[in-house]
Amino acid sequence: MVEVSTSILNVDEKNAMKTFYDLEVAKTDYFHIDVMDGKFVEKDTSKLMYSYANSIKQMSNIPLDVHLMVSDVKEYIDEYISLNPHFITIHYEACKNKKQVKQMLEYIKKNDIKCGLSIKPATKIEEIYEFLPYINLFLMMTVEPGKGGQKLIPETLDKISKLKEYLYQNNLETYIEADGGIKLENANELKEAGVDILVVGSGIINSDDYKKTIKKLKI
Repeated sequence: MVEVSTSILNVDEKNAMKTFYDLEVAKTDYFHIDVMDGKFVEKDTSKLMYSYANSIKQMSNIPLDVHLMVSDVKEYIDEYISLNPHFITIHYEACKNKKQVKQMLEYIKKNDIKCGLSIKPATKIEEIYEFLPYINLFLMMTVEPGKGGQKLIPETLDKISKLKEYLYQNNLETYIEADGGIKLENANELKEAGVDILVVGSGIINSDDYKKTIKKLKI
């Protein structure tokens, strides 16, 4: 059974608190916080996402799964440390070089938070192999980050399968998370590829019954 991290990116502000409560009752495993700065990606969600994350922290015990799609990685790590999220995931492409990637991952772990590393669909999976012993989570973007309404890119499933095999061969216990265009209709493909955590936004938020949808995604 996989876990579900519900993306709250498109939650209506007027009904946000009720939606968060309903998602908790529906047994989402994480609240996925999509932090965008308007630089690394076109969209800027930074203020709204921090406001949502802060509200959730005060009302819920469901852990936060923070995904930083930002250029100034350390600035945003510092911002979210105070909320004590379960995961903080940074982008490989947002760092100047591999040395900085490792420094940022170590900085997250030093603050007793599980660290994650993400890549865009076009980045080769082999680029991040050397970081696998240091991370708790790998996040495969199955669409181009920062743009809504995209369809899952099929080639990303091959990267997930390849990584799953590499983790198995090297006896590594890194979780694999996938994010982008995921819904009930393609969830099984991702599970078969080796995904441990599915990030789903509109597929849950726009459904008639959160609990049923999340249960179906998990099985």
